[in-house]
Amino acid sequence: MSTVSSPSGPGPATAGVPHVLDNPALASLTGPHAHFAERRGRVLRYPVDVSPWLALPDAPDARDWADLAALAGPGSEVPLPGYRGEVPDGWEITFRLEGVQFVDDGIAAAPDAEAVRLGPADVPEMLDLVARTEPGPFLPRTVELGTYLGIRRGGALVAMAGERLHPPGWTEISAVCTDPAFRGEGLATRLVLAVAHGIRERGETPFLHTGAQNTRAVRLYESLGFRLRRHTLFLAARVPERLVDGRPAVPVPVP
Repeated sequence: MSTVSSPSGPGPATAGVPHVLDNPALASLTGPHAHFAERRGRVLRYPVDVSPWLALPDAPDARDWADLAALAGPGSEVPLPGYRGEVPDGWEITFRLEGVQFVDDGIAAAPDAEAVRLGPADVPEMLDLVARTEPGPFLPRTVELGTYLGIRRGGALVAMAGERLHPPGWTEISAVCTDPAFRGEGLATRLVLAVAHGIRERGETPFLHTGAQNTRAVRLYESLGFRLRRHTLFLAARVPERLVDGRPAVPVPVP
């Protein structure tokens, strides 16, 4: 179940009207991130070294699943974020995690004097921090998706946060992480507010995702002034090694 929000902001809207945040990867790859899009038919994805997110149509048919299989390749694991429909017979579900989507509902966004802009030269340190803290997928070119800010101590990167999906009018805050030795100092909070400030300066609205069971993160975002917009699902499936006539078999419900 999800709440209903207006296409341009977090306020109420007419029930039944599609919202760009219902399928944020599709809205991103057909909007501000269209220059990243790799496409086959109606299926779009980011380059594999940029982001694992891909976008199916809201109601994919057998041709779409075949296009996804051809785009990803036999035996590949593909993420299906937010998808709660049916997957074709023969596709193996490899990952399932209930998630939540939050939107800015009056957070105290503000710049941070200690935060520094991170770029391609910082990627090795960013990848190392991500490997130690596991905030979610961060790849060698993820930094190209938007602004990433970090805090250094003794020259070492100890905390960061940045921008990922970019549906029209919205920007997702992602890769929020802090070195375990520096937790409890409020660094993640400061960086989230600083990234949100930059998003607001562009006239856009921040939003973010996290695991529904990540109570620590949920409490943090709610305390900052983010509002739960909807529950979602982080799903991944493996493409069959062989398809019948190049197409998946009859879809079956997601378990």
